[in-house]
Amino acid sequence: MKTTIGIAAEQREVVAHQLATLLADEFVLSTKTLRAHWNLEGPDFHSMHRYFEELYQQAAKRADQVAERIRQLGHYAPASLKTFLQLTHLTEHDDAGNDSLSLIRVLLRDHESIIEFIRGNIDALQSTHKDAGTSDFVLALLEQHEKTAWMLRAHLK
Repeated sequence: MKTTIGIAAEQREVVAHQLATLLADEFVLSTKTLRAHWNLEGPDFHSMHRYFEELYQQAAKRADQVAERIRQLGHYAPASLKTFLQLTHLTEHDDAGNDSLSLIRVLLRDHESIIEFIRGNIDALQSTHKDAGTSDFVLALLEQHEKTAWMLRAHLK
């Protein structure tokens, strides 16, 4: 069925591809956050285990929302690990220890990387691709990542 939402097919395709990259980043971040939740060790285990679980749930929700936005544009969301690893800006592996501060540093770098990606693409979504809906959607994700990055940074002081 044809998607008729007031955005040209070519524009929707470009936006869907940008969102696919964002989806890959969100998925890899959620996996790395789950790693932190599962493998954390140290005297702050209990509180940080719960915090990493909360961050994982937020990351998984964002990934789902990005996939749904891709579908709203009339495209299919990538859904294989191989594709995610080809699209992501993040690294799958890290050499961090299992203490909370090491894990926080890794997650902070990833949140900041996603913030930079979003910031670098957000203006074009509305001005070039005429997609104010996705621009607003991505702006909300940007704000979530900025808040999480701030909170992670606060742990490192």
